[in-house]
Amino acid sequence: MCPATDPENDHERLVRLALTRVPSRLRGAIDWLRVPSRRPARFLASLLLILGGLLSFLPILGLWMLPLGLILLAEDVALLRRGVDALILRIERRYPGWLAASR
Repeated sequence: MCPATDPENDHERLVRLALTRVPSRLRGAIDWLRVPSRRPARFLASLLLILGGLLSFLPILGLWMLPLGLILLAEDVALLRRGVDALILRIERRYPGWLAASR
């Protein structure tokens, strides 16, 4: 398979693109969680982020937690990975400068 059409490389590129909007301090923690051997910690963190996103009406918690939790969960769930990748591509097409603006 050609590297340009490899779904894993495409997924990695899209996740990196989406994570450009995340503060660098938080990005370091996300990179740590994305290591394949840290699957249990990643799963727990993704569930907590999704729950925090759903409770965004409370102080401190925010809606930003929901997509971040979905991105982390997509590392382990192939069906979700396709959906997250499609969503990032849609954002990239609809708002071309938004993801690249923080590079």
